[in-house]
Amino acid sequence: MEKHYTDSQVKGVSTGTTILAAIFDGGVVIGSDSRASIGGEYVSSKTINKVIQVHDRIFCCIAGSLADAQAVTKAAKFHLSFHSVQMENPPLVIAAATVLKELCYKNKEELQAGFITAGWDKKKGPQVYVVSLGGMLISQPVTIGGSGSTYIYGYVDAKYKPNMTREECMQFATNALALAMGRDNVSGGVAHLVVITEAGVEHVVVPGNKLPRFHDE
Repeated sequence: MEKHYTDSQVKGVSTGTTILAAIFDGGVVIGSDSRASIGGEYVSSKTINKVIQVHDRIFCCIAGSLADAQAVTKAAKFHLSFHSVQMENPPLVIAAATVLKELCYKNKEELQAGFITAGWDKKKGPQVYVVSLGGMLISQPVTIGGSGSTYIYGYVDAKYKPNMTREECMQFATNALALAMGRDNVSGGVAHLVVITEAGVEHVVVPGNKLPRFHDE
């Protein structure tokens, strides 16, 4: 049956958006732009942080409906906190991705939200998982999503290499976000990046005027 949306559903606040995650030697980088839009046309905010911490060394990037994604991540935080108390250990990254997948799948008729989940755990080290609209879960060494991702598939395919250093991966992620933000009319603002390793978590914010430029704007 064809699904119809009301005007309020179609023009709800969306995350825009450009999101990505990439594994390097010893860790993972996850990042996004900072814009939210309404109806895919009007930018309602330039300061949304779409990289959400769901546990100590597990983060997710959100895409789709901002309200839906925030509701899912809030529920996921609760589930993972309870899980870690029960297990007396931090949750695995796959456990966090599975929680997000289950929440999306069970509510697939009501939710319009997708996620990239990235983190580090003692069992498998750095990991990246994609939870698509509807609740499909897949593991990838590098992934991109959101409206801005359509402009950078070629760059990502050409430039991502396994076992990059932390510095190489940070430059790769920054360049990819800058390229997408330069082309996608609803991606932009600043670049939020989080580096996750066994040693801990580092947050990096790259202002828009500090992002690399690859063409005249």
